[in-house]
Amino acid sequence: GKLKRADSHRQRGAATAAPAQPPSASALPSWGSGFLSTPSSSSPRACPQSALLLRRQLAELNKNPVEGFSAGLIDDNDLYRWEVLIIGPPDTLYEGGVFKAHLTFPKDYPLRPPKMKFITEIWHPNVDKNGDVCISILHEPGEDKYGYEKPEERWLPIHTVETIMISVISMLADPNGDSPANVDAAKEWREDRNGEFKRKVARCVRKSQETAFE
Repeated sequence: GKLKRADSHRQRGAATAAPAQPPSASALPSWGSGFLSTPSSSSPRACPQSALLLRRQLAELNKNPVEGFSAGLIDDNDLYRWEVLIIGPPDTLYEGGVFKAHLTFPKDYPLRPPKMKFITEIWHPNVDKNGDVCISILHEPGEDKYGYEKPEERWLPIHTVETIMISVISMLADPNGDSPANVDAAKEWREDRNGEFKRKVARCVRKSQETAFE
């Protein structure tokens, strides 16, 4: 599914910048606010509390965009499926990238976390090869049966889309090599960070610039 306003973004992007000149993090809110779509009044069949909360968070992000990412609905009639665009953090290997991902919320949100999946190819220790993001904040609440995470590091109902995205941007800047979802990427990050790992990330960044508004 593609956001209905993708075509206008492609036209604006083509007029203002070549593929090698992706939007900067500081420029993101200006086009990000237009990227947000507002759900129609004939909303999806859902738990009213979760739907109301998601609608409120979407409106807040539309009103007060957060630097570094933009978010909107994949389908105007489905509050439970969001698309986000993340700008690679400055001064990291991911700088200049424009990475697309989907957030899928459970009907009992915020009691349980959403799932997050990168649609744009990305090479990162905490993103598996299918694009699924594996970080503590997105893990089911409660005790970690393996003892790696404290309960307060896992999902809590106080978290929002904004806190999730801030955690993901932090993950891009500072991968967790101790609990990898992509073992090969984690090994390269530890042993050959400025060699093979850097080359693979650079390729993903270039590809993301070419496909950001498709």
